Amino acid sequence: MSRRAWVAFAAVSLIWGVPYLFIKIAVRGGMPPLPLAWGRVAIAAILLTGLAWRRGTLGSLRGRGRWLAAYAVAEVCVPFPAIGFGEQRVPSSLAAILIAAVPLVVTVLNMRFDPEEKLTRRRAVGLLVGFGGVIALVGVQVAGSASALLGTGALLLAAVGYAIGPIVLKLKLDGLDPSAAIGGILTIAAVILAPLAALDLPSRTPTAGALLCVVELGVVSTAAAFVIMTVLIREAGTGRAMVITYVNPVIAVALGVILLGERVGAGALVGLLLILTGSWVSTGGGVPPTLKGRRRIGMRSPTAPLPERLESRS
Repeated sequence: MSRRAWVAFAAVSLIWGVPYLFIKIAVRGGMPPLPLAWGRVAIAAILLTGLAWRRGTLGSLRGRGRWLAAYAVAEVCVPFPAIGFGEQRVPSSLAAILIAAVPLVVTVLNMRFDPEEKLTRRRAVGLLVGFGGVIALVGVQVAGSASALLGTGALLLAAVGYAIGPIVLKLKLDGLDPSAAIGGILTIAAVILAPLAALDLPSRTPTAGALLCVVELGVVSTAAAFVIMTVLIREAGTGRAMVITYVNPVIAVALGVILLGERVGAGALVGLLLILTGSWVSTGGGVPPTLKGRRRIGMRSPTAPLPERLESRS
């Protein structure tokens, strides 16, 4: 890869590894999950819709409103608040590990909704290994705590949302301009989340750190990440760019341990290893499954998975 590609790769790997840290700081600082999600989405929507408007590409969204809304709900309106809710109850490192299971869920859903995807022996082994990691993680790390189990359930719900979104993208939204699509999706999500956020206002004034985290999540982890991701894919190609899928959770775990003092037990480490291995094997040892068949539109995660998924990835 070129030097520019390596810089972009490092930047995106870091940018999409840090949202779990900032979400944890924000919820600790008094920012409820729904206002947190709305603030992040609204900021990014303004920036990316403005970019699409300057490029004159918003017209490409005509006639796609229903599916843009479906994608917005699956990819943003459900996962973003669910991750905040989950991180109120479990460490950010555990949240990152659970969201790393998204490729596994995508593989299962693709076999049901995409006729091109078939269950092979290799894929079956990968799924067994990956979901075995989820079971190990939940059974060892959070068993015995009702609050942690509730948070884990919310995070797994977020993972399912992140997995559904790309399928809608592939089947119904292929061919759209990337900046227009992301801007439109985030705008719809902001409108949907606004009344819900108004019902979940903070009981106390959030700290300055919490508010800064919301700004970072909107400007850097969503809007700027999309722009950098497009550079990476242009310079290195989709397959190489998507290796970040396996790098992000490792960065998130490291940040949780180093900066937040979180303790990662044996169950979490084993779970992470099995989940990443299972994802790698079940997707053919390379590009995540949602990349297949999508080459014309750009793009969630985890937490920051949105630009990533729109750019031909999961």
